[in-house]
Amino acid sequence: MRYYEQRYPEVDELVMVQVRQIAEMGAYVKLLEYDNIEGMILLSELSRRRIRSIQKLIRVGRNEVVVVLRVDKEKGYIDLSKRRVSSEDIVKCEERYMKSKTVASILRHVASKLPSLSADHAAAAAPTIPTPALAAPAEHGEKDSKKSRRQAKKEAGEEGPVGEEAAAGEEERLEQLYEQIAWPVGKVYGHPYDAFKLALTEHDTVFSALPAPIPDNVLQILTSTIARRLTPQPIKLRADIELTCYTPAGIDAIKKALRAGEKESSEAVPIKAKLVAPPLYVLSTNATDKFAAVDRLERAIDSIQVVIEEQGGALVVKMKPKAVSETDEHDLAQLMAKAGRENAEVSGDEDEEEAL
Repeated sequence: MRYYEQRYPEVDELVMVQVRQIAEMGAYVKLLEYDNIEGMILLSELSRRRIRSIQKLIRVGRNEVVVVLRVDKEKGYIDLSKRRVSSEDIVKCEERYMKSKTVASILRHVASKLPSLSADHAAAAAPTIPTPALAAPAEHGEKDSKKSRRQAKKEAGEEGPVGEEAAAGEEERLEQLYEQIAWPVGKVYGHPYDAFKLALTEHDTVFSALPAPIPDNVLQILTSTIARRLTPQPIKLRADIELTCYTPAGIDAIKKALRAGEKESSEAVPIKAKLVAPPLYVLSTNATDKFAAVDRLERAIDSIQVVIEEQGGALVVKMKPKAVSETDEHDLAQLMAKAGRENAEVSGDEDEEEAL
């Protein structure tokens, strides 16, 4: 299945390809975003430098970003170049490819769920979305020819197993989902991925712009799949600080400063202050927006510093706000446990001295 409405890429377009075969003239590749149609990278277009070993430049099975040089739609020839692609082009193409791949994964999941719905809701509206007359006559003719070939195979007794029929049906539903939903919203929002991301918060706005309404059962599966695949996962962020105050205010000043830091919390970025072992304290949060969380933690540190210095104390940042891994959290938990054991031992020694 192709990711974009046009069947062939345009000249100068960046595309993601996978190398199929390396020959004397160059490398044969398949265009991953255009239904795996074949293209070729001529030997002279592999590198700007003198080629000593093709295997070091390009390998079978590896994905490469290339630019389209020529497209012959009648003969199906597509000439590509690897040497004319800059590092900025690679980043741009990889980003678009990953977006398109995510959209394809979402729509394929929706397409795979539709047959089960038709069984459960036989009396309800058909689960597949209606297909309007296509604007391009050539594409319409191609669809008719595909159906004619399948019908001819069926009549000749050459139709594959039921599994193959189901797969063919899923491909048709997938194409309908692209035609009815992905490509139209892509025109409005730049890319279907960006439209789906916006649909997380502005569902009605995104899908009301479609030329034809989506059946409720299809919309339900689509929105739930988008929510599951695209909702940002919360990440843990932390900052480590040392707080000291040797004035009479002492521990009360430290508590007051930490409370001031926690007041910098927001609904999206809740901040908690914890004691690790005097004078080390940790400020932590879970948030979906990393940059907003870092900003909030930095504000919290500033507020703590203002309060503690007013009370004659001092603050030293031991670790600036950053995202932390499970390993970092595990190390912190061990450090806090160790500090807890040491405090318990000191307390026990003091109790023995008092008894004596």
